[in-house]
Amino acid sequence: MKAQEATASVPFDTLGQEMKRRLDAITTDELLQRSQLGLYVYDLTADRSLYTYGHRQRMRPASTMKVITAIVALDKLGGDYRYHTRFYTTAPLDSIVRGHLIIHGGFDPLFSHDDLGAIISILRNAGVRRIEGNILLDLSMKDANLMGWGWCWDDNTVPLNPLLYRGEDHFIIQLEKVLAEAGITLEGNIHEGVVTGDAELLLIRTHSIQQVLVPMMKRSDNLFAESLFYQIAASAGKLYAGRSEAVKVMEDFVRKIGLSPDHYQFADGSGLSLYNYVSPELLVAALRYAYRHEAVFNSLVPSLPVMGRDGTLRKRCLNSSAQNRVWAKTGTVDGVSSLAGYATAPNGHLLAFAIINQGIAKAAIGRRFQNRVCKALTAPYNALIPAPVDNSDEDEDEALPTDTLAAA
Repeated sequence: MKAQEATASVPFDTLGQEMKRRLDAITTDELLQRSQLGLYVYDLTADRSLYTYGHRQRMRPASTMKVITAIVALDKLGGDYRYHTRFYTTAPLDSIVRGHLIIHGGFDPLFSHDDLGAIISILRNAGVRRIEGNILLDLSMKDANLMGWGWCWDDNTVPLNPLLYRGEDHFIIQLEKVLAEAGITLEGNIHEGVVTGDAELLLIRTHSIQQVLVPMMKRSDNLFAESLFYQIAASAGKLYAGRSEAVKVMEDFVRKIGLSPDHYQFADGSGLSLYNYVSPELLVAALRYAYRHEAVFNSLVPSLPVMGRDGTLRKRCLNSSAQNRVWAKTGTVDGVSSLAGYATAPNGHLLAFAIINQGIAKAAIGRRFQNRVCKALTAPYNALIPAPVDNSDEDEDEALPTDTLAAA
């Protein structure tokens, strides 16, 4: 999707009138007598607002919060940013290491067998058979909070530990296992510590921000989003950085895009928290900023689910005008269903949009409403306005992936 190549075969006024007619019909749905709606559609090609309905309401974003996290991270850290896990030693490597090994965690959810195996290979190649010192785990990259602010006790969460193994809190278990398999005896202990001035860097293992963004957005992986939230926090250069440092960066971004951070509340990076409050206006403003900044846009768009093709949108709007013409992030928590991203209008213009349905009995009701909006945004001009939907209590058979903290 290249926004700059969009054509203008139909005048903006015609597009605006047609979209108003279609969306007015949808927003008269009786669903809105029992629930809240925030809707904003913006024509990026023409640089004009197309449609608003409650677009400034403070609402819970669910996982569309990841759109803000991703754009802020790409803007602050850059598309070439890499996660780092560093290995140090305080003594020369020999058959007996008379010092400590130190592992500095970078909260990398992709750290896995190959990464751990790389340090074991260094130890083996140096002939190490025994470590007389300790293995120190430097966790100073982030604060000690293992859950986000406003998470529920029954959320299926992975502890937010800056040293993870395959997205699980199993780092120490795996470290002990690979040392034993390599025939290396640890006489000391494994416990928390920090990198000391006499430590020599042995190895750095990295993964790119793009490798993290794709599962974070396509399958709505909350752990990956929280890891990015803490990369934003760590950019302040403070040890044990936490939510307050990340929020400051996010608030600075909100000011930069011309809105007031006083109108919003950021509790985490994933949208899992009950305490996140944003608006469709903020989501669209962030999407507009990304569109105007090529480096951000080119990193963001490949990570977004594509309607009717992949990710959490893979089964939605199949065989419709919206299939392959909508790139957007879904969101689902109890009582809230949301969708925010980009769509191609029937005149070729690129649109940014955000929809938040709040106070709904079932997420499927919100998804059906959002599907109607997406079809209205993309359908040819001679198409009929989508028919009213059945908002009964029956759930639709989509079998969508759920937003989860468990990494695949």
